[in-house]
Amino acid sequence: MLHYISRRLLLIIPTLLCILVVNFLIVQAAPGGPVEQAIARLQGFSGATAGGGSRDMGASSSGVSRSSRGLDPALIEEITKHYGFDKPMHERLWLMLKNYAQLDFGTSFFRGAKVTDLILQKLPVSISLGLWATLITYLISIPLGIRKAIHNGSAFDVWTSTAIIIGYAMPAFLFAILLIVVFAGGSYVSWFPVQGMVSENFDSLSFFGKIGDYLWHMVLPVSALVIGGFATLTILTKNSFLNEISRQYVVTARAKGLTESRVLYGHVMRNAMLLVVAGIPQALIEVFFAGSLLIETIFNLDGIGRMSYEAAVSRDYPVVFGTLFLFTLFGLLIKLIGDLCYTLLDPRIDFSARTA
Repeated sequence: MLHYISRRLLLIIPTLLCILVVNFLIVQAAPGGPVEQAIARLQGFSGATAGGGSRDMGASSSGVSRSSRGLDPALIEEITKHYGFDKPMHERLWLMLKNYAQLDFGTSFFRGAKVTDLILQKLPVSISLGLWATLITYLISIPLGIRKAIHNGSAFDVWTSTAIIIGYAMPAFLFAILLIVVFAGGSYVSWFPVQGMVSENFDSLSFFGKIGDYLWHMVLPVSALVIGGFATLTILTKNSFLNEISRQYVVTARAKGLTESRVLYGHVMRNAMLLVVAGIPQALIEVFFAGSLLIETIFNLDGIGRMSYEAAVSRDYPVVFGTLFLFTLFGLLIKLIGDLCYTLLDPRIDFSARTA
């Protein structure tokens, strides 16, 4: 097992390297790099400028675009040097990889702060959303899926399936808007705040008051995140249990006189949960990163998802690659943890016999 874990951890290094190199080449080819962004700001352009302004920014970041006409060439050269585009692409790539090996993600082009500090500043928001959404999803979905499997075809199974299908069909951002309209003073009641993680008077609250205020602000965004993953995991759990209940070992266990709870939770659950555990890495990645962007935007939460999107739009490359590095590393580690969870549920799985 230790040999397998060591091998997987070592494989993370070339995987990160390949992903960073590929994305570096793709991003460098994208029009409107940071040099053009800076020149456009100096000339008074905005992101909404139509016509020739946006077309002028389509040139390569390493060269001088048409939008630079009218500016002092020395100023343009200084801007190019400031963002590191006075060097060839391969030198910029090598410098970035060397710095990343030292966990130095550089400084944001437009935020004026180190990328590491920005990530640490935004991380609590994304972790709060991700952990609460994942925890609530699993606490509800697994018991509900088990009960649906036990009472398969009953009235309870039918109406819960209907509710689950409706929840699955509704996008998270649309559900978030519905929650705001109903519960955040949109048209009906005003029970919950519509934005932010804490209130303005958070610092003056007592310890338990701060906890209550924080949880109060988390209700709506976490509920919006839970709706999609909740439906998928419930159906997965139900189908896994139905598949295991029909197997011969369950019939044998019942024939031996074991209680139904002993059969379900002592035998069936261990095997059925393997499929559920297999979906944990993907579920966590989606909740932490893919699903949080729109939720952070709608509820005005300043997290990593929102920051990475804004960085991609403004071509803030240090922030883009810093968050990409974090997302990739987190995803690879979560997949490793998911594999190790298999052995806790089923000791018969032996990863030491695997070659990769």
